[in-house]
Amino acid sequence: MICLLFLAVLAHGGGNDMPEFSVSTKGNDGWSGRMAEPNAAGTDGPFASLERTRDAVRQLKQKDGLPPGGATVTVRGGDYPLPQTFALYEADSGAKDSPIVYRAAHGEKVRLLGGRLLSRFARVADPGVLARLDPAARDHVVQADLRQCGVTDFGTLRSRGFNRPAAPAHLELFFDGKPMTVARWPNDGFVKIAGFPKDAAGKDDFGGDQGKLDGGFFYDGDRPRRWRSFENVWVHGYWSYDWANTFEAIDSIDLENRVVKTKPPHGQYGFRTGQRFYFLNVLEELDQPGEYYVDAKDGVLYFWPPGPLDGHEVLASILETPAIELRNASFISLQGFTVQGTRGTGIKVSGGANCSISGCTVTGIGMHGIEIAGGTGHVVSSCEISETGDSGIEVIGGDRKTLTPSGHVIHNNHVHHFARWSRCYRPAVHATGVGTKITHNLIHDAPHSGIIYWGNEFLIEFNEIHHVTLETGDCGAIYTGRDYTTRGNVIRHNYIHDTGGYGMGSMAVYLDDCVSGQTVVGNLFVRVTRAVMIGGGRDIRVENNVFVDCRPAIWIDGRGLDKSPVWHNMVYKTMKQRLDDVNHHKPPYSDRYPELLQLDAFYAKDDGIPPENNVVACNICFGGTWIEATWHKVEHYLKLGENFVGGDPLFADAAHGDYSLRNDSPAWKIGFEPILLEKIGLVK
Repeated sequence: MICLLFLAVLAHGGGNDMPEFSVSTKGNDGWSGRMAEPNAAGTDGPFASLERTRDAVRQLKQKDGLPPGGATVTVRGGDYPLPQTFALYEADSGAKDSPIVYRAAHGEKVRLLGGRLLSRFARVADPGVLARLDPAARDHVVQADLRQCGVTDFGTLRSRGFNRPAAPAHLELFFDGKPMTVARWPNDGFVKIAGFPKDAAGKDDFGGDQGKLDGGFFYDGDRPRRWRSFENVWVHGYWSYDWANTFEAIDSIDLENRVVKTKPPHGQYGFRTGQRFYFLNVLEELDQPGEYYVDAKDGVLYFWPPGPLDGHEVLASILETPAIELRNASFISLQGFTVQGTRGTGIKVSGGANCSISGCTVTGIGMHGIEIAGGTGHVVSSCEISETGDSGIEVIGGDRKTLTPSGHVIHNNHVHHFARWSRCYRPAVHATGVGTKITHNLIHDAPHSGIIYWGNEFLIEFNEIHHVTLETGDCGAIYTGRDYTTRGNVIRHNYIHDTGGYGMGSMAVYLDDCVSGQTVVGNLFVRVTRAVMIGGGRDIRVENNVFVDCRPAIWIDGRGLDKSPVWHNMVYKTMKQRLDDVNHHKPPYSDRYPELLQLDAFYAKDDGIPPENNVVACNICFGGTWIEATWHKVEHYLKLGENFVGGDPLFADAAHGDYSLRNDSPAWKIGFEPILLEKIGLVK
């Protein structure tokens, strides 16, 4: 309904009854803003700034009120630097029949820049700096005086990663829109933790050897002996687990004993021998094209360009707050903008109702691409979001205690190359609350998950997800976990294929740590491991899916029965507390999810909670392996219906990616229903 409303707004965009303001790089905030181009006399024309236009719309509302159809602000092509957040407030809201539209002019590229374009580069002349550079780099590295380029905030590296709050990025550098690399060693990949001091030895929750965080870790080799200074040198690593990364500032490096110690506050876990890390922000390691280093003390940028500077664009990020923020605003639409080069979030919507972000490009962002924080009925549609430091889209909404849905919709977005800094649990779409729809998105190229959700009544359908979980392990393309009350979610008609995984690998749909009450139906899984993983949960339906070359198609375990402290505490403390938080004995939970009441009998004893009432029926498994039941051997708990396993289901053209069934497929005999494969992915 909201999308149809915006189409109606576009259709009436040129109508005489609907006021339209224009913004242009040729404009003047002293003009009327009611003309798209300056007049011949140079006495009237478009506005020059979004803020002036916002104020004009606000004045119009106060004076005459909004007419039917609302008002439109058309921004002409060009670059618009944002020294501060462009904010729209409750007073700037439209109404149901009178929305306010901010849009890029048709066919013109409008860039809202949270950074500064750099053009004043020179050869490095300081002999002290040249001496620190690798000989092979000295003729290629150039420098820029950031103050002379108009940059006075040189940025701050911050500890980021697993279980850390999102934070603005440092000064990032982009060459023709592509993020450059802070000078690091090794240039690619990781090196291994060689061990930890004996006096720092400890154990993790699973009984494994682990070094304490304040004791530091050993590294191999003598690479740091080349570095003249350890000031503001950082390390990034998966210190103990392949699903938990952090960036940490170095406190000291003992060159003789090869020990690195990091500054507090440290990461959440300890240091494990053999885990991965690298050093970064080291001037001496600026030794290949695409690397850069910021001397924050003197305000100098050192950069080895990946190509000629002439005719190419170098952008330094500056703005640490959102480029655009809608604060308690309603019925506002943002259409067709490119938001680029911020250290903070690209676009943020806080509170309010029925706002839309459509057809926008959000790229080169230090934090989240787009963030929806509360409110109702907001829509993010047909956007391309890439090169974000954190999530592509963060969306929160709905009330879990009352199960009131948010009405938010994340639809038809292309989200890729995200989570550049906070590598874990910063997916393409990160949804929390109740009743958000995540539909028809294309998601790919990321270190960790594609979609993560926490809450109830989510609909996740018609998405294509591939080449995610490329750098992490024990993770899922679609993930949720550790809450018996997270129920009523439907994952259907998605195409998940060719995912990665490090260490123990990854899953396609990961129902982790006893999460229950999920429906996985009508999906296509191709070349993934553990396509559907039921990690101890209950009341899960896995029906009418196609599994091709998956190993295995379905995994089920009984971790909820495990007596070891880490799993016993999860069930009897963490999960119990979450049941108590929503009071599952009373409506709406007792009405909506009566299965939760069955848990009371298990909590009255201390024998664990089995993975009961899981249904696996009417699926097709071709190639790979079928079911793996482990960890307390719980296959007998599965309710297996008829599935087509082992034979050739006669796909239409699997060699070319067409996994629809031929009319003579034997799988029809088990009651298999056609999957709407042609509808999966982006809507053209």
